[in-house]
Amino acid sequence: MNGDGTAKVLTRLDARRVRWLMWGVLAFGYVLMSFTRVSTAVLAESLTLAFDVTATELGLLHSSFFYLYAAMQLPAGLLADRYGPRRVAGAGTFVMGLGAVAFATSDSFLVGFLARALVGLGGSVIFLAILRFAVTWFRADEYATVTGMTIGVSALGGIVATTPLALAASVAGWRASMIAVGACCVVSALGIFLVVRDRPANPVGESAASADESVASTDGSAEPDDGSAEPDDGSAEPDDHDAATSLRADLRSVLGGPNVWVLGVLHFLILGVNFTVIGLWGVPYLVHLYDLSVARASLYVLAGNVGLLVGSPLFGWVADQADADTVLVLVSTLVFCLVYGTITALGTPPLVLVGVLFFAAMFVNGGSSLVFPVGRRRHLDEVSGTVSGAINSVGYFGAAVVPAVMGAALDVFWTGKTVGGTPVYSFVGYRVAFGIATVAGLAALACALWIHRTRRPVE
Repeated sequence: MNGDGTAKVLTRLDARRVRWLMWGVLAFGYVLMSFTRVSTAVLAESLTLAFDVTATELGLLHSSFFYLYAAMQLPAGLLADRYGPRRVAGAGTFVMGLGAVAFATSDSFLVGFLARALVGLGGSVIFLAILRFAVTWFRADEYATVTGMTIGVSALGGIVATTPLALAASVAGWRASMIAVGACCVVSALGIFLVVRDRPANPVGESAASADESVASTDGSAEPDDGSAEPDDGSAEPDDHDAATSLRADLRSVLGGPNVWVLGVLHFLILGVNFTVIGLWGVPYLVHLYDLSVARASLYVLAGNVGLLVGSPLFGWVADQADADTVLVLVSTLVFCLVYGTITALGTPPLVLVGVLFFAAMFVNGGSSLVFPVGRRRHLDEVSGTVSGAINSVGYFGAAVVPAVMGAALDVFWTGKTVGGTPVYSFVGYRVAFGIATVAGLAALACALWIHRTRRPVE
């Protein structure tokens, strides 16, 4: 191999390392978002005492993260498409940090509700920014793998939000713990602005995701002049009239058919249930019906997050290798139904089985998350952020709605007893709540069947 050939190989390897470094910086922000999203499970008793709330109100407090998060998904996709992942993710992570500090210092339910909603607002743009980053820095046959790894690494936030958070809260208090998280968010935002670039320098005008060579420029540079998301041909951004026309056309192409809506409803059901069980009611369920401490109960919730950590990258890799994403979505939703059907039928399964079932529920969450690669393959790359945003928007409304629904079911069957000032919910109440989860799984299975049987060309 001559000197020029060796230089090109080294340049390509360096560029590959650079893109993974940038992905890692973005992913750290997503880990922090995941932590704040599910931290209410371990902090449930502390929050109940701090804000003097019922199960329904605690469910609403937990859900407040998801209202703006869900509403922002479509705008977040549009923003990522137009302004690039660097600016969008950096600003979002900074806002998330402000919200975390505000939540930690809140002195009433209303202030806590609004502060947690601010956390959701900031966190709402990070995932879509990472997916947009993947479109320009990775090949199409790597997209599901990167998506799976992104969702999988978010489980690290969920893991830290279990036993480690319980221990930190017992030593320093939940408020100090959340202030520390807010500080980490600010540091993460700074890292995103300094390290991440929206696209590889591409002087030949070739799509950055179309070939291995596209991850590096001819001179080895892996960043454009200013890190912004200018069009590939180097022209200026379109004027407001052209931008509005383009926006309307993009929205029509994405929202005009049933494809994105069915994918979104499936995401709504799976995400809503799993985030409610693992992110809120899983720990109280184990504390109330198995008489476990919060720290020990959080270990079983941790098993669920380990399932997400392992399952998401694995499903993404298999989908890319076998081109079988719709089959994997179908199998995942079937297993999801079996998991929650088992808990509903047994009520209080053996603790070892509970850990296995929580692991399985979150493991197959990785399979259901293939709705994003499915959606991307059925639309043009130019609207990939909008497609992902639309699917995620519908999905996160599930994360906002399901906690309140399950909380209302628990309130109906409240025993009237309290322990340490927190309500104790009955066996029947939890069984009804898991029954709701099972019905949601059956509806998701119907969506998965439609997705698998429907083959749609790129729209």
